[in-house]
Amino acid sequence: MSKSKHVSETPATQFLRKHGVAFTEHAYEYVEHGGTAESARQLGEDEHAVVKTLIMEDEEARPLVILMHGDREVSTKNLARQIGAKKVAPCKPEVAQRHSGYLVGGTSPFGTRKAMPVYVEASVLELPRIFINGGKRGYLVGIDPRELVRLLRAVPVSAAL
Repeated sequence: MSKSKHVSETPATQFLRKHGVAFTEHAYEYVEHGGTAESARQLGEDEHAVVKTLIMEDEEARPLVILMHGDREVSTKNLARQIGAKKVAPCKPEVAQRHSGYLVGGTSPFGTRKAMPVYVEASVLELPRIFINGGKRGYLVGIDPRELVRLLRAVPVSAAL
């Protein structure tokens, strides 16, 4: 694991610095539709430790964030049941961008435009370190996953497929 070159500040890195979070920067060549498999391959990391930030909404179009292992999908049915919603579905890219302030492919849970409830796959919190989007395409930050609960009040759920 190599510490990559410094990438310009993003709302996410500003948020992390403001809250005194130690993080490493990992830049990679963004590939359209490459997802976590591509970033993990380029960075030489396990895709299970690369966490994707997904913006979804409930039946009343209220936005929420779910943080999931890169190599897993979200069961929207299980997620809805656990958070007390009738249904949960992914937002359209332009809606997700409006809620988060980030381009799809560069969405970070840190420094979002709107405050949204954050849910995290419980097993993510068991990893020693995770790689999560730092606020722009082609840029991940490495952090202690417990920071998700401390900073974002992320609620653990079991919604992985």
